[in-house]
Amino acid sequence: MGFFGDPLYTPEYEVAGDEVAVFDTSKGKIRVRLDGTGAPIHVANFCELAEGGFYDDLKFHRYVPGFVIQGGCPNTREMSPSDVAAGGMGPDGRPGTGGPGYRIHEEFSSNPRNSHEDGTLAMARSMDPNSAGSQFYFCLGPQHSLDSGYTVFGQTIEGMDVIGTLRAGDVINSIRIEHSEA
Repeated sequence: MGFFGDPLYTPEYEVAGDEVAVFDTSKGKIRVRLDGTGAPIHVANFCELAEGGFYDDLKFHRYVPGFVIQGGCPNTREMSPSDVAAGGMGPDGRPGTGGPGYRIHEEFSSNPRNSHEDGTLAMARSMDPNSAGSQFYFCLGPQHSLDSGYTVFGQTIEGMDVIGTLRAGDVINSIRIEHSEA
């Protein structure tokens, strides 16, 4: 099912406001403070997917130097890192075209902190503003041209050096949600 046919989903996860996503990748760990106040739907959706193991063993599938590193497409799960890096077709479809089977409502128009800075975590989408689902990206430097069209839902607090080394084909071993003390 494509993005446009997928239903609009409201996550059941209750945002506490202190969520930190811990990405365990083949290049190292990244810690991201999630913005449950500015983007509660995106944070709840991301937490549900992470806690359910959706992201385990997926690969980053898109790398644009000086722009973004993108992951979260389930089509990469059964692909080898080298096949993903080569942009090949996987058994479940082309990397970058898969999602969770639903989409969520955009929050870029209502998030007062929707600013794409270096290390920002945001949701990818198709042409429809309400088409985000599971695919996310990290900004490789400020990308303010994206502020008015893509929802920011977190900022890296540890692991910027790791983000700088990620490339297409690198593995997301897991993403776990922790709760910060501050």
